[in-house]
Amino acid sequence: MSMLKHFVLCLFLLQTVYSIDNYGSVGVNYGRIADNLPDPSKVVELLKSNGITRVKIFDADSSVLSALANSGISVTVAMPNGLLSSAANDQSSTDAWLKSNIVPFHPKTMIEAIAVGNEVFVDPQSTPYLVPAMKNMYASLQKLNFTSDIKVSSPVALSALQSSYPPSSGAFKSDLVESVIKPMLTFLQQTGSFLMVNSYPFFAYEANTDTISLDYALLRPNEGVKDSANGNVYKSLFEAQLDAVYAALDALKFSDIKVVVSETGWPSAGGDKEFGAGADNAAAYNGNLVRRVLTGGGTPLRPNEKLNVFLFALFNENQKTGPVSERNYGLFYPNTQKVYDIPLSLDALNSTVSNPANGSKAQVPVASPPVNGGGDISPSTNGHTWCVANEQAGQEKLQSGLDYACGEGGADCAPIQSGETCFDPDTLEAHASYAFNSYYQKMSRASGTCDFGGAAYVVTQLPKVGNCQYPTTRG
Repeated sequence: MSMLKHFVLCLFLLQTVYSIDNYGSVGVNYGRIADNLPDPSKVVELLKSNGITRVKIFDADSSVLSALANSGISVTVAMPNGLLSSAANDQSSTDAWLKSNIVPFHPKTMIEAIAVGNEVFVDPQSTPYLVPAMKNMYASLQKLNFTSDIKVSSPVALSALQSSYPPSSGAFKSDLVESVIKPMLTFLQQTGSFLMVNSYPFFAYEANTDTISLDYALLRPNEGVKDSANGNVYKSLFEAQLDAVYAALDALKFSDIKVVVSETGWPSAGGDKEFGAGADNAAAYNGNLVRRVLTGGGTPLRPNEKLNVFLFALFNENQKTGPVSERNYGLFYPNTQKVYDIPLSLDALNSTVSNPANGSKAQVPVASPPVNGGGDISPSTNGHTWCVANEQAGQEKLQSGLDYACGEGGADCAPIQSGETCFDPDTLEAHASYAFNSYYQKMSRASGTCDFGGAAYVVTQLPKVGNCQYPTTRG
């Protein structure tokens, strides 16, 4: 081998090692506020098949932890807010909690962190218990010699910031600083842990569509926003929010504490006033964020800091309360079909042929909707969306939705009558899909018109079943 070739090879290897070392990580929040989710064992298969190696849950459910054993997937578990009082008042409480929820599973199940509470500062009554509970949890872990494996932290909402714009002005709320923020940060610093932050650019965009560019919120190419105090230019709202947290840490002299984004995401559907909610935008935000994280580098304030994020969420959760968007943050439907297709791992990212700066679903393959069990899919066109049946909803819901669409809903159901072009295949799922889509197009694809009590969902590529052509317009 020539000296030149040897030099080039060594340089390549050094760059490869350096790049891998600087990649961030992408995990997923596995929420379970739903009555139609697959068994945890199936969920583990889904995670592995998509290259997801980190997951965060909102409790310490034994069935989930058992399923994750020997899977190679690291998990962050949580102690619910309701247990903070007892955990803070008596270390025997955290001893008992660990004995029931951690000891039977770790280390076969790789538990990497315990989230003590979630967005505790939102509830003033729970706030005083947070740091004492975290300290007792750590002391209980010490007894078990688990502190080298398992970190203790607590997710903080961005509402804990008193100021976040421009990012350099980031500061925690003054009424929280001395009472809980400084004690918590001191604990994290002393134990070598990290600060968990829940960051949702969607909420900021939704409330400020007149001043925040959608491209800026979705990490798409844009002119950027300049921080007048230090000259930093931000190309995404996500990085601006994260740097506001870093600035708040700097202001309190805790610059050495690392940050993990414990929740971030974008809903694929929302109510009439939930501006920006939609499948295209969700795919753009999550897809571009994954690309951003997995290609390395940090933020303007922390250029050498890895970005580590947990997307919210794995599934759409049909029993969550609140606005429509709350039930539509999932990357997957409960039947494990993708809501939209984005890379979730470095391998997937390397194999995609989509434009890395765009993130639009039209750039990448989209999973086939579960209609009729065998229809093929042709490429999406002109940003259209279609409505199809969710087979997992059950026969009763599908029939009820079909009856409504063809009756009171005024959908054009003539093509699915016997002898007509869309009668075959003669199945409830296929007929319901056609009727649901007819109604959806008739309603100009308005938000909320492809639901039918959970019996339908929106797809971004044209379903093609036999000779049946699904309409793309109301007429």
